[in-house]
Amino acid sequence: MISVPSPAREALERLQAAGFPAFLVGGCVRDSLLGRSPDDWDITTAALPEQVEQLFAGERLIETGLKHGTVTLLLAGQPLEITTFRTESGYADHRHPDSVRFTPSLREDLARRDFTVNAMAWSPATGLQDPFGGRADLQGRIIRCVGDPRQRFEEDALRILRALRFSSQLAFSVEQSTAEAAFALRQTLELVSRERIAVELTKLLCGPKAAEAVREFWPILAVPLPELEPMAGLDQRSPYHCYDVLEHCIAAMEAVPPDRFLRWAALLHDVGKPAAASVDAKGVGHFYGHAPLGAELTRGILTRLRFDRETVRRVTRLVELHDFPIAPPEGSPERAIRRLLGKLGEEDFFRLLALKRADALAHHPDYRGRAADCERFEQLARQLLEQQACFRLKDLALNGRDLLALGYPSGPLLGKVLKELLEAVLSGQLPNEREALLEEAKRRKPSA
Repeated sequence: MISVPSPAREALERLQAAGFPAFLVGGCVRDSLLGRSPDDWDITTAALPEQVEQLFAGERLIETGLKHGTVTLLLAGQPLEITTFRTESGYADHRHPDSVRFTPSLREDLARRDFTVNAMAWSPATGLQDPFGGRADLQGRIIRCVGDPRQRFEEDALRILRALRFSSQLAFSVEQSTAEAAFALRQTLELVSRERIAVELTKLLCGPKAAEAVREFWPILAVPLPELEPMAGLDQRSPYHCYDVLEHCIAAMEAVPPDRFLRWAALLHDVGKPAAASVDAKGVGHFYGHAPLGAELTRGILTRLRFDRETVRRVTRLVELHDFPIAPPEGSPERAIRRLLGKLGEEDFFRLLALKRADALAHHPDYRGRAADCERFEQLARQLLEQQACFRLKDLALNGRDLLALGYPSGPLLGKVLKELLEAVLSGQLPNEREALLEEAKRRKPSA
């Protein structure tokens, strides 16, 4: 028995009462059988689109894909996609059907879908409809195409990445013939829009089994991410490393939380190494300047995939700083941490620590000590935050209005002096106390 929210149940009942077979279909059935909470509730029905609109007249309807038989119904605030049973044919662009034909057959509708685990339907009246063995594949933890996998992937090349994404998200294996077809047809991914590829790759990288998916299928991922290819098999020739560059990045990705900025940064943090590689007279490998070079490559990759500016900026900065020491071997780590907190902000500072820790854990076991340093720096940073330590202009114990009250002229000088005072606090030259800062501000005030 599937637990169905009342709006979806009401829509099913109204369709069935009007004489139209109707079923929940796809991901909501799959996730429900897995004991997960579905994100969306989709309905497939024998009712034609105009019949759906007539039946739900008076409700809010959105004609999201009318020519393909889809109407979105908003019922009690719940969006429900209602699609007429259909078959599809002709995929000239390897993405969209050239023609759609409505059919009275649920089986024909399910036969057009991508994977068996997504080709199940359910209704309170008839229970589970599973003509292609989706439930058995759920139990076997298998991603398998419906019918001929080559045909499924030739119809829609994005399905290749979807197979890998589901493998990562659900911790399922990809069935052999499905995997073989994905490898054989991987170049058709060049026909898929970059935005859609970015969405699927991000979901894949944030899955609990992302490392396994990348490790097994990196030649497929190298179609949209050709920068992965020179990383694979590149011996680092260093006692500090026990993996090639790509495997090192995969191991680092496995060691960071499933945060989209972190997972992308971990995968790409050493993308600059192939171009920066050199070997000294003793046969030891070096990668001088790989971090800034990797940052430029990362910016290019994410821009090419049409990522938003925030993602490009944050991931690029993490890659650029991943090899930057948090604190010098000598001196106060608190000062260095305050500076980085001010520069990066709390979220990205802790992301950088997580990336550096994962990078260290992906080294040779004899050289993973820096991971403990990252944990120590994290503890120090959290203590500074609890103490409300000063690391940004807004944390200073005085502001621009105080400088104006001292007789400073309005203009750029205010910001310059405030930054200088902040620098004095960060370096330990001044305490973040109002009276001390006021005295220093008076001293710095230009003569009239």
